[in-house]
This record gives sequence, C-alpha cells and structure tokens, in this order.
Amino acid sequence: MRIIVDVKAESREEGVERIDEGHYLVRIREPRKKGKANVAVLKLLKKHLGKQVSLVSGATSTTKIIDVEE
Repeated sequence: MRIIVDVKAESREEGVERIDEGHYLVRIREPRKKGKANVAVLKLLKKHLGKQVSLVSGATSTTKIIDVEE
C-alpha cells in the first residue's frame, strides 16, 4: 500500500496526523538537511503504523510517497 505524506520539518512537537484515507501529515523536529528529515519521517511512521515503511519518491520534497508493507 502507498500513502502520501506531507512533512513539516523543524516542528516543536513530533506527531502523525491522518488527513484522510492514504494521506498523512507528519511533524518532525529534525531539519531538512542531509536526509535527516527523511530518516525521522520513516522512523515516526514505522512506529505509528507498526509496519515497515520505505520512501518511494519525494526525497527532496515536503510531499512524499511512502510504501507501507502489507
């Protein structure tokens, strides 16, 4: 299954918010530098969903497509 994730980096609080079916908003504390934000997004989504996740596209964008293991 693939989901769309909007990322807000350098937020005061971390969290995952479901916008609608297959669309999430992820807030992270890490900056958008050197891939730190991508690592934090994947880690937070894995914890929230309880499944393996991987980045499909959007490595340099605030909107990402994530593959979630079924």
